[in-house]
Amino acid sequence: MSRRLLLIPLIVLFVLLAIIWPGLSSTLADWWWFKEIGYQVIFTKELSARGLLFAGVFVTVTAAFYANFRLAQRGLSMVPFSVQLGPNLPPLNLSGVLRRLSLPIAIVFGVLFGMAGSGAWETILLAMDRTPFGSVDPVFGRDISYYIFTLPAIDGLLTMLTVLVFFTLVLLLPTYFLRGDITLEPKKVKMAHAASQHVGFVLALFFVLIALNLWFVDIPSLLYSTNGPQMVGASYTDLHATLPAMRLSALVALLAAGAVALGGARGHIMRYGIRAVGLYALVSVIGRGVYPSLVQKYFVAPTELTREAPYLKYHLAATRQAWGLDSVEVKELGDNGSLSLADLRNNGPTIDNVRLWDRDPLLQTFGQLQEIRTYYDFLNIDDDRYWIDGKYRQVLLSPRELNASSLPQRTFINEHLTYTHGMGLTLGPVNQVTNEGLPLLFIKDLPPVSSISIKITRPQIYFGELDYGYAVVNTREKEFDHPAGDENVYAEYAGTGGVQIGSLLRRMVLATNFQTSKLLLSADITDSSRILYYRNIRQRAEKALPFVRFDRDPYMVIADDGKLVWIMDAYTSSNRYPYSHQLADGTNYMRNSVKVVLDAYDGSIRAYVSAPTDPIIRTWGRIFPGILHSIDSMPADLRKHTRYPDELFQAQTVLYATYHLDSAATFYLREDQWAVPAADADASVPFMRHIVMRLPGEKDAEYVYMVPFTPRGKDNLAAWMVARNDGAEYGKLRVYKLPRTSLVFGPTQIENRINQNTEISQQFSLWDQRGSKVLRGDLLVIPIEGTLLYVQPIYLQAEGGKIPELKRVVVAYQNQVVMQETLDGALNQMFGGAPDSHAAATTPGATAADIAADTHSLIAEARQRYDNAVQAQRTGDWAKYGEEIKALGQVLERLKVGAGTKQ
Repeated sequence: MSRRLLLIPLIVLFVLLAIIWPGLSSTLADWWWFKEIGYQVIFTKELSARGLLFAGVFVTVTAAFYANFRLAQRGLSMVPFSVQLGPNLPPLNLSGVLRRLSLPIAIVFGVLFGMAGSGAWETILLAMDRTPFGSVDPVFGRDISYYIFTLPAIDGLLTMLTVLVFFTLVLLLPTYFLRGDITLEPKKVKMAHAASQHVGFVLALFFVLIALNLWFVDIPSLLYSTNGPQMVGASYTDLHATLPAMRLSALVALLAAGAVALGGARGHIMRYGIRAVGLYALVSVIGRGVYPSLVQKYFVAPTELTREAPYLKYHLAATRQAWGLDSVEVKELGDNGSLSLADLRNNGPTIDNVRLWDRDPLLQTFGQLQEIRTYYDFLNIDDDRYWIDGKYRQVLLSPRELNASSLPQRTFINEHLTYTHGMGLTLGPVNQVTNEGLPLLFIKDLPPVSSISIKITRPQIYFGELDYGYAVVNTREKEFDHPAGDENVYAEYAGTGGVQIGSLLRRMVLATNFQTSKLLLSADITDSSRILYYRNIRQRAEKALPFVRFDRDPYMVIADDGKLVWIMDAYTSSNRYPYSHQLADGTNYMRNSVKVVLDAYDGSIRAYVSAPTDPIIRTWGRIFPGILHSIDSMPADLRKHTRYPDELFQAQTVLYATYHLDSAATFYLREDQWAVPAADADASVPFMRHIVMRLPGEKDAEYVYMVPFTPRGKDNLAAWMVARNDGAEYGKLRVYKLPRTSLVFGPTQIENRINQNTEISQQFSLWDQRGSKVLRGDLLVIPIEGTLLYVQPIYLQAEGGKIPELKRVVVAYQNQVVMQETLDGALNQMFGGAPDSHAAATTPGATAADIAADTHSLIAEARQRYDNAVQAQRTGDWAKYGEEIKALGQVLERLKVGAGTKQ
């Protein structure tokens, strides 16, 4: 007996260690982390909401199940019944088994329902603190907030109650059957009066819940119907056939509830129940199935456009409002004639920022030239813009992150104490190339060295895009900072990020949470050491702000003080906006409501509201006070680097290709529908690019996100859209429509013209035969003065090599296609006078200064050609030598033509 008593505390201790302690450790580690970043309100509010919901649902469900079980077992203690399981086994007393299992079964169901209910904490909080949208749906006249905030909560509550009643009914029937209150007789089922009353009441409650679901959930949800013609929202048939049938079904469900309650009270539940279920099923099938089908086929379909026109207008208006397309500015472009050298000069910032480096080739080049050590990785290339030495420049940059999986020895000390962070970034202009065809780098090497006015003062990257594990800083072990020749430079973490390890209890909690005893036993870790975790920036941001969804492309920014920070775009979204078009995942409302700034050194997070009129983010701001800050409080040096988010712009452009149609008739017929051309062969990447340019009608160049549109099924260009990013114009969408009276080549047509150019195709074939691989870069669409210029960089990659080199630039304009070593050379040949054209000498309106500038440019190009030819001669590359001599002759011919014109 004493041994049994001794086992009890051991079992309790085992349960605590095996079940409760890991969960408690995880909760404490999260609490310390939220406290570190100052977001305790997120942790406490979510935890308390989950706890209250779990407790409320648990108590309600457990009490309901237990009460029904006990009610079904009344009298069993006086009349025990048993079952003989076998000839040699004692009879099983079912009365006692049912009594003993009633509470455990009720508790199990209570826990399951409670866990499901606690997951609805966001829905409940949103419903309680909802913010009106200020606009109503066109059918029922309810504020949109009802559908976004209230309807999901009602739906969840009624669903839970319906499932609870259904399972109660499912468990009651076998219970009454086992006790003999339900018997199977020939051609009928007999039920005792008490059982009939109980089952009748529960079944009546089930029908009442069906009626409530129909009235408060299913009828409003008609506004998400997809039965209409190429639209989302209630159609003619939905409102004139399905809606009346739903109301009738709800009334029949209430009548059925009364019928089964009456039948149960009279002891005839089976007779009344079968009739009630049959009547409800008949009304549902005919009223909500057959009748709407007949109306659609014989009344709507013959004159569908006429019948559906009002509802198509609802759909168009709602989609534009939900996706922010109702404020798109549209401008018509006239036929501005041909481009000239003067046009190019007037758009100097546009030409100076033509992107000659694509992300993939540049990422390979960065990896080969600037990773420097195997444990550094460049994960992505980011677009941005900076004022550099007085010029507005578009740049490409990539952070140099630490990849622990590439460490030469993966030990606890190496991974978590010594190699803790990445180092700096590499940055270069989009349009400049060295003589070797490699990117010109403004910031490079370790530690980062800058040749421009932008300096990096704190290059360490403790938080990045890679899957970082935890790191322990301020330990007795030296912390690696960066390599310096054959030696290493060490540094000590000076930030405030991370959780202080401190006491033995904290060590035990953290060791349990990270599943390693080394945190508990390591002598290198002291009480003043700090542990940094959730270091992947996406995981960190999602943990801190669980109520928004994040864009796939975070980007790094160099602040004015030289610190490195990440900027992340976050969205509020819903799948409940009435009449709005849905994406594949069901989303039909989206706003870029939050800009998150995350420090790469200390991991601090600050969230700024970028869409203050969005009711969803305003609601979350009330739920979590003090977390969201006004965008006006964002530091100016960071705000000027905010940009229109990628995922939202991609969704908007795809939708606008159809929803620019402004009438029900044109939308129904899909007249003048557009498409976004693909940027790759398998059509998986849309043709979207960041570019610095001067928009038609504007005075200054600006950083925009640009996408072209082609008519659906055609390759010519119909329009192009930009999302503006700078200053007060941030977030504005503008569409430029091209004239319909003239053909404007689209990207696919330009690609075909490049492929059909015999000189270019021969050159590509020659390179391929010499063991090099030709890589064709993105075809860039450059709008200038209402017309379009196309530019495509050409890279060469040696066989077996990993460093692509920029060797040629193709420029296409109207019917002309040229290829030269540089963009300036290609533009000069296109607009400045090629051997077969005197454009350079006869450009209308060209001044003496213009001609002198052209002559100077041609002389510089001739000198470069000569130097290239001499270099090729020295290396024995006679094919290259011949190419350069031929090009030199063309330049001299153009100089000759220009000189003749000048005379």
